[in-house]
Amino acid sequence: MNEKIAGVNLEIKQGDIANQSDMTAIVNAANAQLKTGGGVAGAIHRQAGPELEKACRPLAPIEPGEAVITKGYNLPNDYVVHCLGPVYGRDKPEDKLLANCYKNALELAEENNIASIAFPAISTGAFGYPLREATKIAVKSVVNKAQDLKNIDKVRFVIYTDNDLQVYQEIIKNI
Repeated sequence: MNEKIAGVNLEIKQGDIANQSDMTAIVNAANAQLKTGGGVAGAIHRQAGPELEKACRPLAPIEPGEAVITKGYNLPNDYVVHCLGPVYGRDKPEDKLLANCYKNALELAEENNIASIAFPAISTGAFGYPLREATKIAVKSVVNKAQDLKNIDKVRFVIYTDNDLQVYQEIIKNI
């Protein structure tokens, strides 16, 4: 599914965030210490190799809503933007913190002249954020920031499961 918003191509694709070879940057749904973990962070770190964790060490810890950037190392992407999403029910206000993940990642991408960036569904796995609510925040955050983007011409949401993909498609149709 593709939509054009304020000159930015917005895409939804089912797949693995660590296998987006046509994107300049991907986003890691990171933990505070920026270490290899499970889920998205585990997939990205395994593909990128040990250099990624070494590059992350001096950048950690980060707070919910914050984003930092590293090279992509063995990934097919030049960059990885690492965002710490909020733990639902613990990190408050979780809606603002989640929106800040997307906003801050896009701002880092702009500062680094990145033309395309792919996001996973941040905080919806182990951090327990309800998918529909998180998806609305993700899409709204990207749409609201689109008019300010000068370098980024493509933003992709890479969704892992069929069910999650359907939720993203439904919410983007209702923009």
